[in-house]
Amino acid sequence: MKELEALLERRWVLKSEDKDLYYRIRDSIGEIRRFASEKLGCQVIENSLLVKLEKIPAIGESFMGIGEFTSREEYAFLCILLMFLEDKDAEEQFILSQLTEYIASNMPGQPVEWTIYTNRRRLVKVLRYAVSQGILRVTDGSDDRFMEELTGEVLYENTGASRYFMRNFSRDIMDYRKPEDFGESEWFEMDEDRGILRRHRVYKRLLFSPGMYKDRGSLEDFEYLKYYGRRLTEDLEAMFDCQIHIHKGSAFFMQGEDCRLGKSFPGSSALSDILLLCFRKIRERIASGRWSCGSDETIRVSVTEFEEMLREVKREFGAGFSKEFRVMPEGEFARQITEEMEYWTFAGRTEEDHQAVIYPSALKLSGRYPGDFRGDGAAEEKSAGSGKSRKKKALKRGENQENEQQMAGE
Repeated sequence: MKELEALLERRWVLKSEDKDLYYRIRDSIGEIRRFASEKLGCQVIENSLLVKLEKIPAIGESFMGIGEFTSREEYAFLCILLMFLEDKDAEEQFILSQLTEYIASNMPGQPVEWTIYTNRRRLVKVLRYAVSQGILRVTDGSDDRFMEELTGEVLYENTGASRYFMRNFSRDIMDYRKPEDFGESEWFEMDEDRGILRRHRVYKRLLFSPGMYKDRGSLEDFEYLKYYGRRLTEDLEAMFDCQIHIHKGSAFFMQGEDCRLGKSFPGSSALSDILLLCFRKIRERIASGRWSCGSDETIRVSVTEFEEMLREVKREFGAGFSKEFRVMPEGEFARQITEEMEYWTFAGRTEEDHQAVIYPSALKLSGRYPGDFRGDGAAEEKSAGSGKSRKKKALKRGENQENEQQMAGE
């Protein structure tokens, strides 16, 4: 159902921005509510302004933050912006200086000094994000002037969507003491390892994360897959263009060509290509016996050994990379590739013993250059164009039909 896919892919669907999709979702709202309630345990918000599926993950992941933000102050500015808009009606206008005064008087800790360029830049980043999400509209002026000098003004309009941005809690969150409390608040006074709540967790873990792993989260979730995996597979494959792969220690929602649930891997970026080549190197090390999978299907090696594998990929295939990665120092290359793997939960690391953990999803896909790739960037091809375009066409994604599927991520 494309309407359900749209709600899973987006934060919300605003009537003002996509009226046709908004009404198509309203027409299908009964079936959407049933799936959201029975399978995900998620609420559907529907009103004259928007339709939103509240996507509360079963397990919080690092990639679930706001990608545009790079500091805690930006998250604080966003929260105070939402507080500021609570007292504004839809279509009510305000100027930027009103907001900066409000933030300065409500920011916890040290007062905000707007004469500092970094603070102005962070606020502009938050406001641009709010505009991109449909929370605000720019009526007049440019935030570039505010970044350049404190006296720059912008006229904004509140759309009314801000009231539905944050999740509603059934308990007072001032009593919470750790991040896990926010996830557990749904299950207070209930046995979360039983029945319907366990089903909600399993469906959420499959749909909201790139992979579901046995060593992360409740072991009871894999017991559910053991007994009800076939029914779950039938449900999801009937609803979406996908394949559900269930293994001993992992499970995956593999998107088909006509399915779009958020970001998917592999993409068209150079980073995706490099990761596919890294995955092939991992397979080669397993086949040669240098690395081995544990009982939980993960591979654990020292961080030094893992980074050496990444450097080997750069030395062997670097001539086929884009210029950015071709000239990048090996240390920076290893850092960026590691961060990208961690973002997609292909890999992680343990702090206590300084080991790299490679998750089973890294073995679901792999890539290679053609056999006539010589390591100097040359490969005999009939296609014309730049070296970069030839390499993109030459890269083989996947070793078989299973591996040509895409992996979903919220």
